[in-house]
Amino acid sequence: MNPDNLQRTDRRTTEIQFPLQIKAVVIDLDGTLLDTAMDLASAANKMLTELGKPELPVATIQSFIGKGIQRLVKRSLTNSLDEEPDPELFNKALPIYQRNYHENLYTHTRPFPEVVEGLDTLKKDGFRLACITNKAEAFTLPLLRATNLLHYFEMVLSGDTLPKKKPDPLPLLHACNHFQIKPYELLLIGDSLNDAMAARAAGCHIFCVPYGYNEGRGVNELNCDAVVSSLLEATKLIKK
Repeated sequence: MNPDNLQRTDRRTTEIQFPLQIKAVVIDLDGTLLDTAMDLASAANKMLTELGKPELPVATIQSFIGKGIQRLVKRSLTNSLDEEPDPELFNKALPIYQRNYHENLYTHTRPFPEVVEGLDTLKKDGFRLACITNKAEAFTLPLLRATNLLHYFEMVLSGDTLPKKKPDPLPLLHACNHFQIKPYELLLIGDSLNDAMAARAAGCHIFCVPYGYNEGRGVNELNCDAVVSSLLEATKLIKK
């Protein structure tokens, strides 16, 4: 991690002027681009059934989303955000979850409202685009293809692409290097604490959407430059 970037972790200490002048936009996947909650929850409940455990309400499982599939499996097994399951049970459950999710990856998954319109506008306005997610590549690329979003992105970084993932700043700094821009010329659009922490650590701008999976918490408590109702609204707050 670059120490110079660590000094830029809180932009609330300075006045934000809109529209922000940036060169590239990176966008989170689950809860920002795609509404994946129903398929994630379905896979979790199928896993629980195979293990002889009771199913959980979809709303409960949705509140467990936000820290990757391994954490989702642990939370589903314990029905809590922080408890750790028996390691043997977890090792048995994880491949069951992955199989069930892979078999029903995009049964109900769809882009959120105004995602496609927002991506079209960003492209038209000349911004370079990347998708950065903590989801494994084996799930990320098929989802982007199935929902016809893959072609928008110059680069896709999944949770297993680099040695570290969000909230570490490495994926965002990697994107900056790829686009050959400074961190303050990059905007991340996301929905969770992971996104906000990664952006602040990297020194990037961050917009948050309120409809995603921030572990059941509101995004207004996150340290972001703006809360936007959609990707399309985000385009009105930036310029090249």
